[in-house]
Amino acid sequence: HVQLVESGGGSVQTGGSLRLSCAASGVTYASSHDVNCMGWFRQAPGKEREGVAAIDSSNGRTNYATSVKGRFTVSQENAGNTLYLQMNSLKPEDTGMYFCAVVRPRYCSEYLRSLQAPDFTDWGQGTQVTVS
Repeated sequence: HVQLVESGGGSVQTGGSLRLSCAASGVTYASSHDVNCMGWFRQAPGKEREGVAAIDSSNGRTNYATSVKGRFTVSQENAGNTLYLQMNSLKPEDTGMYFCAVVRPRYCSEYLRSLQAPDFTDWGQGTQVTVS
């Protein structure tokens, strides 16, 4: 089964930076064993989960939530089995639990467009980011 393990969260002051990592394993439905379609979501206390950044490494496409454009960068390495989120110029409103997700290939195009998690998305346990 799919396992996603996030790391890199923590507490940082406004204006600081963090780099989140997500290690993926067991993604058997990905073509050629490459995990192409992944992304980051976050959820603040009392709020709904929102899509933050998405990447399709098969074509290099990325998309970001308006609130993080120009500050966050999503990337992949290791045939897509490691996902990163570089977060710069952090703001208190970036505080929340950050989740890594793998999206099934057939949903990837729509996911890249909308940043909405489709059916059958696999999730990690999350890593907490606190900005004060």
